[in-house]
Amino acid sequence: MPRTARPRRRTALTALSTCLVMGCASGEIPGGEEPPPSPGASAPSGDGVVTWSSSADRIGAAVDGRGYRLVVRTSVGGTGLRVRLSNAFGDQPVTFRNVHAGLQREGAALVPGSNRRLTFGGARSVTVPAGGIVYSDPLPVRVPAASALVVSLFVPRAGGVLTGHWMAMQTSYTTDGDHTAQESAANWTQRIGSWFYLDAVTVRPRPAAGAVVALGDSITDGWHSTTDLDRRWPDQLARRLRASSTSAVKGVANAGIAGNRVLTDGPGQSALNRLSRDVLSLPGVRTVFLFQGVNDIKAEPGATAEGMIVGYRTLTERAHAAGKCVVAATIAPYKGWGEWDPAGEAVRRRVNEFIRTSGTFDAVTRLRPSPAQPPRRRPDPSGLRRRRPSPPQRQGDAGDGRRRRSGEPRLRRRAARSGI
Repeated sequence: MPRTARPRRRTALTALSTCLVMGCASGEIPGGEEPPPSPGASAPSGDGVVTWSSSADRIGAAVDGRGYRLVVRTSVGGTGLRVRLSNAFGDQPVTFRNVHAGLQREGAALVPGSNRRLTFGGARSVTVPAGGIVYSDPLPVRVPAASALVVSLFVPRAGGVLTGHWMAMQTSYTTDGDHTAQESAANWTQRIGSWFYLDAVTVRPRPAAGAVVALGDSITDGWHSTTDLDRRWPDQLARRLRASSTSAVKGVANAGIAGNRVLTDGPGQSALNRLSRDVLSLPGVRTVFLFQGVNDIKAEPGATAEGMIVGYRTLTERAHAAGKCVVAATIAPYKGWGEWDPAGEAVRRRVNEFIRTSGTFDAVTRLRPSPAQPPRRRPDPSGLRRRRPSPPQRQGDAGDGRRRRSGEPRLRRRAARSGI
């Protein structure tokens, strides 16, 4: 069935709501180019929806006998909590033991009575092979939306490459030995700014609720946002979706990697190479929000407009083949960075024209840089510097850190009454 041209621009909420009722294309995955999913990467059976995720990469060497207390923020609430543990980039098996999930009280301390043990096929430990991913059994408690969930896990045996997400913009904790069952912070004194092994959390929400995955680079990942305040643009989108009475999309998964590209690997696998694991394998996903491409243009040698267009088409065709809708954002201006040149600017404009007018995507939007953060004129040697964008509508209803902090105790108390 031929696809018709879409409107040139929509706000993000309108785009997501539209994708819930539109029929997306389906068919064969084109060209046989999609890499096979890693073992255990498919979503668990049932009606689960992803409430949080991060994109995995190689982030160092694995260590035996370490405990990790990882703090994440849920987007949609529900029952039947599952966590997904990843050894996708490992070259040796990893054993996880005594995995727990609870609610954050303050720092590494948990709300008393909220810490619950998770099992894997009924067992307290599981060994994940190199390249593998595993889901826990569902935990029969209710997890509220917008709660600070804490997943504690002990790794008695690991080795080789460690799988995780480097730039969490969230403080988590680590320790020597197994202290996962403890709710106090006494043994969790070492702070970390990365997520290790944990790459997704799912719940079973109210009927008809779905999720959107934000597939992007450092702007999506949260570079230059404020640590521990959940100010990435996908966080703001999650707040708006929760407040919306018209959208059935409530879950938001962040698949951003700082420096990531659409076409080629490094940092992280390219969007094309990680699409299956980071997006399509997550349960309950209805929409992919694609916002990346500037790092392809800034690379040396930079991508051509023709190459970028082929990449966007291939990614969208794969998402449509899996029954997902695709919302694309135009590539933001980057003049003032050391990598800018007229040739790259011409590529950006040509690609944006394709995004706006080709009819490839189910909807198109634009994320604008915040007026409070003007372009930086100095080159960034890391290649990661970005302007933090305003969310894809207006910023006034996002709330500030003070208001969110004052609301958290109420969420925690409600969480405790709910069982987690």
